[in-house]
Amino acid sequence: MADEPALTRWSFQDFKTFYDAKFGRKKAPPPEENGHSTPPPAHKTVDNGSSSSNGNGYVKNPSDIAVYEQYRNQDRSAAHSNGAVSNGIAEKPPKPLLPALDSADSRALAESLCRDIIRGSPDVKWESIKGLENAKRLLKEAVVMPIKYPKYFTGLLSPWKGILLFGPPGTGKTMLAKAVATECKTTFFNISASSVVSKWRGDSEKLIKVLFELARHHAPSTIFLDEIDAIISQRGEGRSEHEASRRLKTELLIQVTFVSPKLQMDGLTRTDELVFVLAATNLPWELDAAMLRRLEKRILVPLPEPEARRAMFEELLPSQIDEEELPYDVLVERTEGFSGSDIRLLCKEAAMQPLRRLMTVLENREDVVPEDELPRVGPIRPDDIETALKNTRPSAHLHAHRYEKFNADYGSQILQ
Repeated sequence: MADEPALTRWSFQDFKTFYDAKFGRKKAPPPEENGHSTPPPAHKTVDNGSSSSNGNGYVKNPSDIAVYEQYRNQDRSAAHSNGAVSNGIAEKPPKPLLPALDSADSRALAESLCRDIIRGSPDVKWESIKGLENAKRLLKEAVVMPIKYPKYFTGLLSPWKGILLFGPPGTGKTMLAKAVATECKTTFFNISASSVVSKWRGDSEKLIKVLFELARHHAPSTIFLDEIDAIISQRGEGRSEHEASRRLKTELLIQVTFVSPKLQMDGLTRTDELVFVLAATNLPWELDAAMLRRLEKRILVPLPEPEARRAMFEELLPSQIDEEELPYDVLVERTEGFSGSDIRLLCKEAAMQPLRRLMTVLENREDVVPEDELPRVGPIRPDDIETALKNTRPSAHLHAHRYEKFNADYGSQILQ
């Protein structure tokens, strides 16, 4: 009996060794005073099918390791004692990265969706978007104002839960979404088809469900579905739709239906449950009718007006004091039907003309000019503008009439 090790009470180090061994970090216990080491407490690893070990103490499932690392870092950042921080000021504990999910598979899907959360601010202000005053006013009314002044948006005036931005390509739909993410300071989920479509059977609809659970957990939040027509086009087209695609669309319709755009105020305790669905598409007529009903605000992002085009040219091609003024009136007149992206390409083509002249001079020289001795690029001339207009064609004016018709049938307008 003298050879049996003495039983000791579990200390904090024993618990830490237990959890380190469970999550892939097996450490040797500290030696005792008599030079003998105390074996770690006996425990059993229960295998419920969600993770498995390779025999050397490392867990194969990376989701458990990621969740453990998050709580481990939180424990290092602040020491809590009975709900109070060590500095004596009672604070709300930090919100965990993932909500309470029902399985390890859901945790793995949630971690993959967390990569699509925009951590920093996109730094796009409303003033940096030229024109689109109607679209900006509707977005401020639907998204920004309910977050800044929640007192007024209750009951019948509860915020819109779904907003659709539609219009020709290159007109600034994604820029408007970035401005919403910058101004609202909400948790912004930038979701595309690759984020919610999986090759494994049943995972696509699970991704949709976990996405909205994450959005509610991190509320107030905005889910931006870029190119939504690739995710939820019209169902039953010629009875050639795949079963997995139909299940994905059905789950998305269900989740958007149960988005809760309410703010509960109880004294000084505030519970934010604001979840907005912000979608963008170039082909609004291909969306399913049920999705159009759920996207309550449908905002047209049109081609830039003459005033907006002039502001773009003045910002992208500013005139210098000692140089000849560029013909902005000619540019505005001859760019009817150009999108914002087309105007940027036109300005880039005009700015390339003096650089091409300089490159011709440098290529004719036999020696290599040092970087600090390179000559300055010359100014943009009016004939450079003419050359750029001949080499650039609009790309978004072909279906302009279809967008106008869709806006007349389904669009949201502000009556002055």
